[in-house]
Amino acid sequence: MGKKYNRVLLKLSGEALLGEQGHGIDADILSTYAQEIKAVQEAGVEVSVVIGGGNIFRGVKGATQGMDRVQGDYMGMLATMINSMALQDALEQIEVQTRLMSAIRMEAIAEPYIRRRAVRHLEKGRVVIFGAGTGNPYFTTDTAGSLRAIEIEADVILKGTRVDGIFDSDPEKNKEAKKFDQITGDEVLKRRLSVMDLTAFTLCRENETPIIVFNMNKKGNLKRIVVDGEPVGTTVIWD
Repeated sequence: MGKKYNRVLLKLSGEALLGEQGHGIDADILSTYAQEIKAVQEAGVEVSVVIGGGNIFRGVKGATQGMDRVQGDYMGMLATMINSMALQDALEQIEVQTRLMSAIRMEAIAEPYIRRRAVRHLEKGRVVIFGAGTGNPYFTTDTAGSLRAIEIEADVILKGTRVDGIFDSDPEKNKEAKKFDQITGDEVLKRRLSVMDLTAFTLCRENETPIIVFNMNKKGNLKRIVVDGEPVGTTVIWD
């Protein structure tokens, strides 16, 4: 069975796991995401995942007002580990082999992140989840996603969101917002469209790593992009 991409990095936001809840993890969404990942993994695609921690960390954000920025960032990294462990469990329950690798050493629950080992796991068909961001304060999970994608030489970064792609304005606020099927990186910067933070975006630009922004909540979208090569969402290309 043919496939469009051999190795991908899927970037999910922590907020995506909220569902209709105000905080925490929606078990149905987690299960749906696991099934979507399984479908592409079974087609022979090597899948790695980075998840944010907004759904967990937002609940404690009030407590971090006035807190040292570095301390707050480390708390955010631990939040990503909670989500990563939840996704790992959801995948293993449907018999998908996984490895969870953490940028911060916590041997009881995850392997330390070692690039060569991560690549080896992918080659063996395991889904690799990268937790704890980059392991450094002042960097977002978007940046962690870009960095890991470049390190493992992923063909593409797939940014799973709850909207259908990149629009000229916020589609959740403006019903007239126009979607781009394809857009250059320069145009994204010129229009100041919020695709990723600037550090993450610059990393992709320097390494010419393509980005596809798509709606992860529409069943089958991930497989349509990765396996079938359908033009779903918006592709960011580099001149």
